[in-house]
Amino acid sequence: MAPSANVEGELAPAQDIESSEKPLENGAKEQVVPATSEDITAPKGKAKTANGAQQKGKPSEGSKDGKPSGKELKEKAKAEKAARRAQQKGRQPGQQGQPIVDLGPEKQKNADTRRPSVAGPAPTTKIQHKRTGSASGGAQKPIQFRPVQAHAAPISEEPPKENKNVALFDHLYGNPRRNTVAGASKDVHPAVLALGLQMRNYMICGSSARCVATMLAFKRVIEAYITPPQNSLPRHLTTHLSSQIDYIVSCRPLSISMGNAIRWLKVKISEVDVTTEESEAKADLCNAIDSFITEKITVADQVIARRGIEKIRDGDVILTYAKSSIVQQTLVEAFRQGRKFKVIVVDSRPLFEGKNLARALTDLGLEAQYSLTHGISHVIKDATKVFLGAHAMMSNGRLYSRVGTALVAMTAKEADVPVIVCCESIKYTEKVALDSFVHNEVAPPEELITQGETSSPLSKWLDVPNLQLLNLMYDLTPAEYISMVIDESGYLPPSSVPFMQRLSLNT
Repeated sequence: MAPSANVEGELAPAQDIESSEKPLENGAKEQVVPATSEDITAPKGKAKTANGAQQKGKPSEGSKDGKPSGKELKEKAKAEKAARRAQQKGRQPGQQGQPIVDLGPEKQKNADTRRPSVAGPAPTTKIQHKRTGSASGGAQKPIQFRPVQAHAAPISEEPPKENKNVALFDHLYGNPRRNTVAGASKDVHPAVLALGLQMRNYMICGSSARCVATMLAFKRVIEAYITPPQNSLPRHLTTHLSSQIDYIVSCRPLSISMGNAIRWLKVKISEVDVTTEESEAKADLCNAIDSFITEKITVADQVIARRGIEKIRDGDVILTYAKSSIVQQTLVEAFRQGRKFKVIVVDSRPLFEGKNLARALTDLGLEAQYSLTHGISHVIKDATKVFLGAHAMMSNGRLYSRVGTALVAMTAKEADVPVIVCCESIKYTEKVALDSFVHNEVAPPEELITQGETSSPLSKWLDVPNLQLLNLMYDLTPAEYISMVIDESGYLPPSSVPFMQRLSLNT
């Protein structure tokens, strides 16, 4: 046995101490590290453990009165906890990241004899892990392997649906037209809700009729409008109208006349003085809308009709296409003034607007003939003049009107029949169009299918491969096929349309 140090700090001579092994509770053996001369000659208060860690001695930094600091106590407790955990799991402290291997009883016994022991006395009590709550005290569980799953059968994908859009007009296909008021903004006025559906179902058809109906609906919107707090009418009313316009566009695209009227209304709203009382400002805007409808459409149609009558002589055969409100008014006024003439109405699918015109003329007692576009080459031989309506007049003098108008105008030009276009100045636009492909309106293709025709090959056209339906609304007539344009200012050639368009903007 090694002599211990005396009280005065004198050291006994060092003796060779043989290492011995002490059995532990779990079957492992504790190896006693022999003390070296350095350890024996160390002064009192600097005793070291087998791994060389200092347990007692001089106070280190942060400690007072020879007591260990809180940091040292924390590190010591952490080291002891790691040692106990490693001993419970049958590992050494440096092997905590290795996986657990399931060993049988014999292999476990042999492994315990080969495993080096942990320095320090073995714990005599069971330690319960706080995280897992296990009290097995070192019981090991085998690794559970996930069974290999067979590859699931691939889900059968549906074949991609065929694109039914015509590639040449693919840029014109937008969102489908709205059929109901579902999903509309809560700010949309009920009058605008009804107007949108009426336009979508062609209950209100024609550029002038749509323009008048839109302005009257906006008049009701302005009458019911109340300026929110912290806002002014000139600024907020324009934003409020934008939600109304968006709903109308979702039902059917705006016509040229509607776009011009909406721009005029926004300018009028911006000119309202912010100091004007709300009721007075609203009344002024409603009066301005009434004056706009009267001057730009009602009175303009009357002036154009009177000028058109001057071009109708007794014995004339007037050919017209589809149904134009200003052309109908001109023919009716000429008949009431006693002019003796005949009317040929040329019509086409899918709207068959000419049927309503032919019925209205015959109800008045005027002689009328009805034909489809495939008979235009035969009926044009009897015509003396061609009267056409307009959806818009482009700044390059070209006529933008119902699809089929260009065919009628070209046929009349070949037959040397003058072509007269009746158009209000509100329909003039600064846009330039060279063809009907860049700018147009594509209507739903289902309109080409006759109502109630179940045996038609087109009734199930969506299921027929390589079949596409194209329902264009308008076409473009070159200026060289037009003899004259009549507006509220008088007679003018197509080349004068840009000047009149600029003049109408200034007024």
